[in-house]
Amino acid sequence: MKTLRLIGSLGFVLGLFTTIFAGVPWLVVVEDDPVIPWWFRIAIFSLLGGILVVLGAVAVEQREARKSAGELPNAGSESRMLLLSSTDIPGRQTSEILGLVKGHTIYAIWLGKDLSALLRLVLGGELTEYTEMIGRARQLATDRMIAQAEELGADAIINVRYMTNSVVGSAAELLAYGTAVKLNK
Repeated sequence: MKTLRLIGSLGFVLGLFTTIFAGVPWLVVVEDDPVIPWWFRIAIFSLLGGILVVLGAVAVEQREARKSAGELPNAGSESRMLLLSSTDIPGRQTSEILGLVKGHTIYAIWLGKDLSALLRLVLGGELTEYTEMIGRARQLATDRMIAQAEELGADAIINVRYMTNSVVGSAAELLAYGTAVKLNK
């Protein structure tokens, strides 16, 4: 699917640049001629076809992601990993520091929810669409961090931190990280 998305993106970009930098000047110069040249038609078809190919590939990827959602580590609900934002665990001693563990995701909501959030931005109120998006991203990043700590044989993750960043549009990057440790019994 990545290859198909790349081909679609390339077709879109080539069609867009040809339309803008060659097609628009041609339309300005030739105002009365209704015949559209072959290269301009190909550019428009590449532009529109590229969009359709990318949308189709993304739709297939999302369907596959929903099917494999059960295969993702779901450590947040099943794990007994201790997560702390502090460096000390009251009543317990750290026996070994296993190292940095992290979980990472970039998450976005679909355009329909994005538009409803924009409307709510005008009218006021909580942007529940973004709240849910960040919540899901945080849980996924945390689950991935816990899975990495479990692979190391950790008993706890201390000094847990979250970092978020806007990537493009309404897509948000979320990074969860901390120090995996073993505890004395």
